[in-house]
Amino acid sequence: MKKLFFLFAVVSFLAACSGPKGMVKIEPNGSEVAEEDSVEYELIVFDTGFETWYMLQNSPARYRSQQYYENWNRQYVTEWNYLATQSRRRSFFQSIMGYEPGVDYGFELNHKLFYYFQYVEHVLGIPILPNGPSGVVY
Repeated sequence: MKKLFFLFAVVSFLAACSGPKGMVKIEPNGSEVAEEDSVEYELIVFDTGFETWYMLQNSPARYRSQQYYENWNRQYVTEWNYLATQSRRRSFFQSIMGYEPGVDYGFELNHKLFYYFQYVEHVLGIPILPNGPSGVVY
């Protein structure tokens, strides 16, 4: 009985430790508008601390243009995907991000994705872009 309990405890511990760190998923929201033939996208972040941090950072006074966020997101996603393919960095950058430059994800998703990258770099202390944006206040 002790061995069974110990085995269960070890399996539970391993399952808890192997959670999806640093994963971000961009997927269609499912609410499609037939008249306009458009799709809304949703950013899903599997880091519970990000949402609270993001709400504290999200201020209209700090907004930049959608193009500003798109430009930085393209650079960040390219580097993120490169790091996800490197075996030494794969522990955090587990998944490839499916961010396509020609798709209009909208202001909100681009803003939130940009701030996710800022969260990873400045709060978690994991460098992504060596020469990231300057003048971003946290």
